[in-house]
Amino acid sequence: MAIERLQRTLARAGLSSRRGSEELIRAGRVEVNGRPASLGDKVDPEQDEVRVDGRRVSVDPGLRYVALHKPKGVTTTMRDRHAERDLRDYLPEGPRVFPVGRLDRDTEGLLLLTNDGDLAHRLAHPRHGVEKEYLAEVDGSPTPARIGKLRRGVELDDGVAKAVDARSVGRAGGRFAVRVVMTEGRKREVRRMLEAVGLPVRRLIRTRVGPVRLGRMKAGELRDLSHDEVRDLYRTAGF
Repeated sequence: MAIERLQRTLARAGLSSRRGSEELIRAGRVEVNGRPASLGDKVDPEQDEVRVDGRRVSVDPGLRYVALHKPKGVTTTMRDRHAERDLRDYLPEGPRVFPVGRLDRDTEGLLLLTNDGDLAHRLAHPRHGVEKEYLAEVDGSPTPARIGKLRRGVELDDGVAKAVDARSVGRAGGRFAVRVVMTEGRKREVRRMLEAVGLPVRRLIRTRVGPVRLGRMKAGELRDLSHDEVRDLYRTAGF
């Protein structure tokens, strides 16, 4: 992409209007490659790092950020000859994107897709503590003792797994619903934790990744993230 004026880059990226972007620059709130920006500065959106109020913002028009409601039974791979269904049928048109982390085949819900490798790495790596929230339909009664175990930590065969938060959130048809918040994503971890405390899972949905929520998206539905959601993901990932 051609080099362009900084205020145009900010406006195109949805940070503000052209005039509002000029005010941000005048106020000293914008940095380019670690240096305070000035009106008249030009940038290469594909190469230069832009920050507003110290936070990195996405200005590269080639980067894309997508939310998918992954249906149950879909394997979180781009191509897998051993899987009955993979992500190929759910990818958006345009720049190729890749899944941020994984969702187990039998787990449904929010899966982020992007071609922003730096952001994807931070969102998926446990070291950065990005929360993932799940809603589980379980057999058994989520007593305070069982919920307490999830919060204190459950011994699994690959180490202790601990929920950031866990609570009972309702009951329907003889089954209970449990909300679990995690910051790591070992294989089938939430299912194994709940099973270990006597709450076998019948259905598991991921409802949130960091600030992005599944909302009312239907299974198989895609949507592009808003500028605010992308900005908040950057903030959550520590950029």
